[in-house]
Amino acid sequence: MDYASTLQYLFERLPMYQRVGASAYKKHLSNTIKLCDALGNPQDSFPTVHVAGTNGKGSVSSMTNSVLMEAGYKCGLYTSPHLSSFTERIRVNGEEIPEQAVVHFVAKYKEMMEEVEPSFFEATVAMAFWWFRECALDIAVIEVGMGGRLDSTNIIRPIAGAITNISMDHAQHLGDTLPLIAAEKAGIFKRDIPFVIGQRHSETSAVFEQMAAESGASIVFAEDMYKAKTVQCDLRGQDFKVDFKGKTSWQSLHCDLPGVYQVENVATALTLIDLLRIQGWRILPEHISEGIGNVKRNSGLLGRMTLLGEDPVILTDVGHNEAGIEMVLKQIALIPHQQLHLVLGFVNDKEIGKILTMLPKSAHYYFVRPDVPRGLDVESLRLQALDAGLTGNAFGSVAEGLAAAKANAHPKDLVFVGGSTFVVAEVV
Repeated sequence: MDYASTLQYLFERLPMYQRVGASAYKKHLSNTIKLCDALGNPQDSFPTVHVAGTNGKGSVSSMTNSVLMEAGYKCGLYTSPHLSSFTERIRVNGEEIPEQAVVHFVAKYKEMMEEVEPSFFEATVAMAFWWFRECALDIAVIEVGMGGRLDSTNIIRPIAGAITNISMDHAQHLGDTLPLIAAEKAGIFKRDIPFVIGQRHSETSAVFEQMAAESGASIVFAEDMYKAKTVQCDLRGQDFKVDFKGKTSWQSLHCDLPGVYQVENVATALTLIDLLRIQGWRILPEHISEGIGNVKRNSGLLGRMTLLGEDPVILTDVGHNEAGIEMVLKQIALIPHQQLHLVLGFVNDKEIGKILTMLPKSAHYYFVRPDVPRGLDVESLRLQALDAGLTGNAFGSVAEGLAAAKANAHPKDLVFVGGSTFVVAEVV
């Protein structure tokens, strides 16, 4: 098979949660264990850092990877989902896995995969571990896909980890309360392993403390270690003042990621880096400064308040749950503009009623359907939005909706594209 047919096999032969939803979600680790056993358990051949959370785990994973790269380590990075290319998911020192390596893996292990019948995600996790072993890494940063306890990545025993925050998302799989979701995320805790908790919350902090005690893990809350404050911000990045336990560590720490929500992510990443430094990893202040300042270059992170155009400003962001949309709206409020244009699409198994009530009624709306089987029917979206007091037109594709928004927007307006990761994937 060539690369195109290999991808077709992966997407069509193996159930993919991002495309088909619940039918692809495997509530056990046995498939991943079987796959990795057959591969000789490559995940045990290099140290790992494990990052979970509802929002921010991609940013924290990418920041940590970037700092480790700047410190001179050969670092692997596994993230999901991908936006533009499948190979984005698996990187070594910023370089995506070669297409030929994907072809080789599938060709060599196709028979074994068909015997195990893994999901797309399970097969991809195994491929990542295999490639990381092939590359003889110093360390790898592994982002959890969904939840934690039953996520395919949870077969690793990391040397450190983080849980960024907890908010409502994937309630049908993880639970319909914040404590239940927190318990699922905390399923990545391992005995004698230190973890960072990115955010204190009245409903979840006690859950983390209890589960750390039960599992034998140790936890530290990021806000007890670092305070980050934005001192300058534009659409290409921002500068933070960062205090460590009340003592200024950097007068100005630059980050090439815009977005007000990166304040918490920076504090979480810095605390996670400290956990590695305590274990003897040589990471100097200049490595941290360069790493946080070059996240996009080193880690290839996309879809975090990504600037698509100017005059009018056009932004996109992968925020897709209540907490994520709240952060998007906070960011939009900080950007001077006249009229707001929102190009929005969602998936059909997400409860969007609360999200729609959060959105400004004064904006112009362009309702679209992301081009995946799970995409929410655009007319259904338009009618649900209408019930929430939002008016706009339905379009046949994300491209058509964005084109209409551009045509209607004046130079001092602001156009935002989002609602779903799969909407973002069609514009970055």
